[in-house]
Amino acid sequence: MALPAVRSSYTPQLLRWDPFREFDDLFGQLTRLTGSTTWSPLADVSETDDEYLIELDLPGVRREDVDIELNRDELGITGELKEQEREGLFHRRTRRTGKFAYRISLPPRVDTTAVDASMADGVLTVRVPKSQEAKPRRIAVS
Repeated sequence: MALPAVRSSYTPQLLRWDPFREFDDLFGQLTRLTGSTTWSPLADVSETDDEYLIELDLPGVRREDVDIELNRDELGITGELKEQEREGLFHRRTRRTGKFAYRISLPPRVDTTAVDASMADGVLTVRVPKSQEAKPRRIAVS
């Protein structure tokens, strides 16, 4: 014997399929499951003959809310993007707030005394110069 299907009088508004919304939902579920509220900013790491360049996207983060530590061969960047007070009801919220952390292992031959960091237009740029032994040099043929 078949049972009748129970239907609700509530019909949700039809939404267009958005694959990014599914990733956002998955990320939110993973965050809730692990209890982690720390996020990692997007970053580019590049190398020149003289230095390593780390660029992190930190829009809305103030300089005083960023901490940079260099411990032997590991560079750690931590901080917090503070939530702004707002009125009204959110319909969709995808911008991240809260604490963030980014860590990267550096090669062993860097000049840790000359690391420089600057922030402009929401991008944190950390320059880690190579030591003299690590820099390429030309050898003259005799």
